[in-house]
Amino acid sequence: MQKKIHVKKGDSVMVITGESKGQKGRVLEVDRDKNRAIVEGVNLVSKHTKPNSKAPQGGILKKEAPVHISNLMLIDPASGKPTRIGKKLNEKNKLVRYSKKSGEEIK
Repeated sequence: MQKKIHVKKGDSVMVITGESKGQKGRVLEVDRDKNRAIVEGVNLVSKHTKPNSKAPQGGILKKEAPVHISNLMLIDPASGKPTRIGKKLNEKNKLVRYSKKSGEEIK
């Protein structure tokens, strides 16, 4: 059985604690086994690479490192502020995520 995680690929999130606190970005990838997510432009690390076909010049590249999902909070589509999420049935009897702050459905 897979773990229930409050963030999905493509969600807009804000980092609420740690070195990258306050930064916003889009979730690129979620690792359910390790409870981590890679967020665009957040938690950048320097990776030293030798010249190869992908990077003919080599050198130091900046790359996103995974962030623990407990340090991420979904951004409310209505207000643009971080919010907790809940799940409820919509009119079509389908389970959907919604913002606890505004009550608006999250797509």
